[in-house]
Amino acid sequence: MNLSMSRDNTGTSQASNLSFKELQFQIEEFRKKRDDLNQKTKDYINELQEIDNQVEAQLKIAKENYQKKRDYWNSKVKKLKDKKIEYKKILDGFIDEKKNILKINKSNGESKKVFSIKQIERKIENLERKIEIEYLDITEENAIIDKIKELAEMKQKYLSEEQNSELFKLEKKIKIVKLNLNKIYEQLNKWSNKSQNYHAKMHETYQYVNNLREKKKSLEEELIVNKKAADDYHERFLRLMNQRKKVSRGKRPQNFDKSTRRPYKVNTKRMEELEKLKQDKLAEALEKQKAGKKLNLYEARLILEKSKG
Repeated sequence: MNLSMSRDNTGTSQASNLSFKELQFQIEEFRKKRDDLNQKTKDYINELQEIDNQVEAQLKIAKENYQKKRDYWNSKVKKLKDKKIEYKKILDGFIDEKKNILKINKSNGESKKVFSIKQIERKIENLERKIEIEYLDITEENAIIDKIKELAEMKQKYLSEEQNSELFKLEKKIKIVKLNLNKIYEQLNKWSNKSQNYHAKMHETYQYVNNLREKKKSLEEELIVNKKAADDYHERFLRLMNQRKKVSRGKRPQNFDKSTRRPYKVNTKRMEELEKLKQDKLAEALEKQKAGKKLNLYEARLILEKSKG
């Protein structure tokens, strides 16, 4: 009978020891998983902060470098377009004036003079070609040269009269306006290309920022899942710690002196670091909320948890 009771007591003691070891093993396992997840949470937060810094830097580049320069060239293009419109109005006015002069000249028969100048030029060209390609004696060649001189003097007389005419002066003005318009078109093309180039760079930068924000959104979702998992392992860890204390109390001898008991201390250094980091992020979130700035998902969650607390 005593032997049987002794065996039962021994079996109970072994079972208790085994249960305590399993408990200790699970505690260490949960502690490690919790700490690993907490470290991952910290990594997520650091990565999110880095993304925020990149977004801020890229937006500054887009605004200060690309947008300002694009707007600068756009303003120059606008002014130049206004100038182009002004010159086109002037050109149209000159062309209308030329049409009226030609109409008047035609009715007065002066257009024949212009035609005569063209005929004179053609005759001079034919005579010069004749000297070049035909075999002529000296008398024939001198006669042709005299004829060329006579035609040249006639042409010069017509041109002199023409240069003093209103039509000639108007043609000169039209030529100048057209030259200025061509320069304007060339400049417009250059400045428009500059503006479009800076606009394209600005668009690329904003697209990059949007990609960063999408990445940030994904990381925030992963952070929440990771934080919940870390909190879950921490709760399980605490429950097992309490269970171990109960098991430990059940194993103590009756004459155990409580005054000599060495309390179990949970290593809270890591927890304190994470709590400080959380409070710092909460303070930043509250400042952003106060300033009317947009909060990210993690910051909003911190403020919501504080209000519930």
